[in-house]
Amino acid sequence: MIYLGLAVWGAVHPMLWFLRYMRETGTGLSGLVDAWYVNASTTGLTWDLTIAAIALTVWILAEVYARRNWVALLAIPATFCIGVSCGLPLYLFLRTKPL
Repeated sequence: MIYLGLAVWGAVHPMLWFLRYMRETGTGLSGLVDAWYVNASTTGLTWDLTIAAIALTVWILAEVYARRNWVALLAIPATFCIGVSCGLPLYLFLRTKPL
């Protein structure tokens, strides 16, 4: 249940900051994406999370192929639509459930 709690936290907490930013700047999603590349620090963080998301996806696909735990595939869209902070703990929650 800790993994599930972390997945919910990883979905809600970052989203609050994203929504706050979009509300303050009035730029919407395109402004948020532009902010990811505003300087070397944010660009580095963006690439760090992108690479982590790809590595997590490869891991999920390999494990699903081996374990046939098809529901664990739900962690992939969670990772790319919400973030690694949601996708990773969600996958760990789905992986630790008895098969």
